[in-house]
Formats: sequence, C-alpha cells, structure tokens
Amino acid sequence: MSAPTHPSPTQTEAVTRRGLRLARFTVGYNVVEGAVAITAGLAAGLVSVVGFGIDSAIESISGVLVALRLSARLRRGEADEHKERIALRLVAVTFFLLATYVTVEGIRSLVGGETPDASPVSIGLLVASIVVMPLLAAAKRRVGMQLGGDRLILADAAETRICVLLSVSTLLGVGLFQLTGAAWLDPVAGFVIAAFAVHEGLEAWEGELVEDED
Repeated sequence: MSAPTHPSPTQTEAVTRRGLRLARFTVGYNVVEGAVAITAGLAAGLVSVVGFGIDSAIESISGVLVALRLSARLRRGEADEHKERIALRLVAVTFFLLATYVTVEGIRSLVGGETPDASPVSIGLLVASIVVMPLLAAAKRRVGMQLGGDRLILADAAETRICVLLSVSTLLGVGLFQLTGAAWLDPVAGFVIAAFAVHEGLEAWEGELVEDED
C-alpha cells in the first residue's frame, strides 16, 4: 500500500470536493443498480441477486454518509472524528443486516427446494458492475490516500471493492445455475455474500475497513 500524501489546505479542499463528487456518483449509481437487482432477483427468485441489490442499497447509504461528512469538512475545514466513527459503525450495522437477510433466505430456498428462473437482466447488471466498480473503487482510494490516508474514504473505497467481489461471486453462481440447472448454486452464492458482509462489517465496526493492494 503506498504511503499517504499530506496536501496543502488548497489541495485538501480540491481533493475533498473530488471525493464528494465520487460519493454522489456512488449514491446515484447504486440506487439504480439496487432497484434493478432487487426487482430482477425477486422476479426470478434469485436470492443472491436480491442480496446483491441490498448490498447496492448499503453502498448508497455509505455514499450518503461519506457525502455528508465531506460536506461538513468543507464547511468547517476539519474532520469530526467522533461523527465519522459513528458513520463507520452505521455502515457496519447495514452489513450485518445484509448477512442476516441472505442467510435466512438462502436456507429457506434450500429447505424449500425452490428453483429460480433464468434472468438475463441480472447477468447484464452484474457484468456492468464488474466493469464500473473497480474504476470507482480505485478513484476513491486515490482520494483517500491524497487526503493523508483518510479512514472514512478508504472504508468507502473498500466497500466499493467488496461490490466487485460480490459481483463476481454472484455472477458465477447465477451463471453456473443457468448453465447447469443446479438450484443450490444460487443460495450458496448468497452465503458467500453473507460471509463477505460479516467480515467487512466487523472491520468497519472496529474502524479497520481499508483498501490495500491485495
């Protein structure tokens, strides 16, 4: 992981504004992505896709929190450590809620022997996420490092990177299900999402959710 830089006050304001624009884009993109994923997932009975859509909603919440904190910084010129700690813990709680949902729904799907339908819309959405999210995560990470290793922005960058991993795992589960017809692959992909969510929720709670080069 490269060493954080320490910009001048003028540079700090410019980079903070860039971070604010990225946070706003995150909110807009993930609101659309989440709505499409949840709608398509519910229509096809795909637990993993619904879980992916909820994760997008969580990332929207994270984006709103980051935007609010960056806006406050621009007004005051400094960070409020206590409020940013609260923001990180709110992000952690949303991760735990996501893990609970996909676990319960995955178990219900396995026990009930439910077979989901094919969903080309879900696959297209997941492919788009794999293209867009790495670029967004990298841009956020640069901003965080330029602001001296800002924990809140690096946490948001890490959450965006998690979205990439979830996109890949969900796409594999849904794609393999549609190729093989093995219905259990969808809830298993949902359990992978739950595992990611618990791990990152714990790190966010402890203020350790950061992005590295691994």
